Amino acid sequence: MLSIASDKIDSLFELIGTKQPLYIPVDVTTGNGSSASTQAFFKKWEKGVKLSSALKTVRSAKDFFFPKTEHMVSYQMKGKEITVTDPRKEIEDFVIFGVRACDAKGFEVIDNVYMHMNPKDSYYTNRREHGTVITLACNQPAKTCFCSTYEIDASLSKPAGDVSCWETDGKFYFEAITEKGKSFIEKAKSVLSDGDEKDVEKTKKDIIEKIEKLPFAHLDLSKFQGKDMLKIFNSKIWEKVSESCLGCGTCTYVCPTCMCFDVRDFNTGTDKGIRQVRCWDSCMYNDFTQMAAENPRHTQKERSRQRFMHKLMYYPMAHEGLFSCVGCGRCLESCPINMNIVKVIKAVNETDDI
Repeated sequence: MLSIASDKIDSLFELIGTKQPLYIPVDVTTGNGSSASTQAFFKKWEKGVKLSSALKTVRSAKDFFFPKTEHMVSYQMKGKEITVTDPRKEIEDFVIFGVRACDAKGFEVIDNVYMHMNPKDSYYTNRREHGTVITLACNQPAKTCFCSTYEIDASLSKPAGDVSCWETDGKFYFEAITEKGKSFIEKAKSVLSDGDEKDVEKTKKDIIEKIEKLPFAHLDLSKFQGKDMLKIFNSKIWEKVSESCLGCGTCTYVCPTCMCFDVRDFNTGTDKGIRQVRCWDSCMYNDFTQMAAENPRHTQKERSRQRFMHKLMYYPMAHEGLFSCVGCGRCLESCPINMNIVKVIKAVNETDDI
């Protein structure tokens, strides 16, 4: 296992970031005066940029593989001739440092749909093949975290990403997991030195002990095994859990596993013709999947039920029990009316009609 002093991490970033794009969590302050707030976002490394100490970025690293907006194709028409232009360029290799275990698990959820089904999503697959993910253990899990409910290991005792990383006793420790990870370590070797694995084992143990004490560490998922799908679908809980939902879609935009999108065509008004763009969409919007006749889900109750049933029932039933929630807690922290998946799980467990 190799390591570098925490106060020397900038030298590692400079070594990697001058050779290929490197993205790290960075503190960004928005607003002014008393309304100012600081939150972490992934930003491209450049000299002077400092690593955030925040546990989570506002949005997950999903953005690097499934961007919020993406130019897919362009069409030009001259008379009866149509020219189709593929705007994609060869993507250069890039590195994402500081991805948490929950977000790394989120990649697996999306991979199943965009990479492991036929046909593959070539846009997503291309980015995944060129990206190197360095996961960072969670020394201070938040009260809103519940990744352990889904057997996700925030201590990284179970390997995650291409390289696993721990910060402890004033050092960052690195362990390569995949071939891409080994390539990263090889490039970084000149600033790394041998580290004592015992320090890392102690940190893993400390993290596990902290996770065990979190309020949502052991949510009961026994009812979400498939056999009770129709009972849960028809349950009386949905009216109550959705009654205050604003349909703002914030929960879906911060979620590491939400992958719904819309495709729009825009007339550029120039000789570039029609530009087709893929953009994120949300099942919480009243025009989501709207067809010529109507929207198949008329109420916020139906739309809320769709979101949570997919996370906890539909997706795991189709993917060997893998839940489409990773317990990152972002929906708990960002929902303006405090509706979230933890409340849904508890409501299902407490109701007497299932």
